[in-house]
Amino acid sequence: METMSTCLFCSIPPERVINENKLAYVIYDGFPVTEYHMLIIPKRHASNYFDLTSDEIDACNELLRTCKSEVENTDESIDGFNIGMNCGESAGQTIFHCHTHLIPRRRGDSENPKGGVRGVIPKKQQY
Repeated sequence: METMSTCLFCSIPPERVINENKLAYVIYDGFPVTEYHMLIIPKRHASNYFDLTSDEIDACNELLRTCKSEVENTDESIDGFNIGMNCGESAGQTIFHCHTHLIPRRRGDSENPKGGVRGVIPKKQQY
């Protein structure tokens, strides 16, 4: 597990930050799933969502809503979003500093999007 001294998200260069408030900040994902894929990250090192305070959750939600509106105003082809978190190694978490993915979606960007986030286990996506 990362510590604050080895954590990627505890040492993000300021020029990568595209939005922030007192308790959280936003960057574009380094390995985006779609254009404008963003990460909302609490400033305090917390390993996952369940370690956040109520104030940190509120701060992240505020940025999530703001960024959603901004990206919709930037790209009119966006007509949906996936919002996701990986909490724990078995859930796919690779950076152990809480972060929320905001992934803009566009009609036709997936052959069959039914099931959405259920696709983390491919055989369970279609139902």
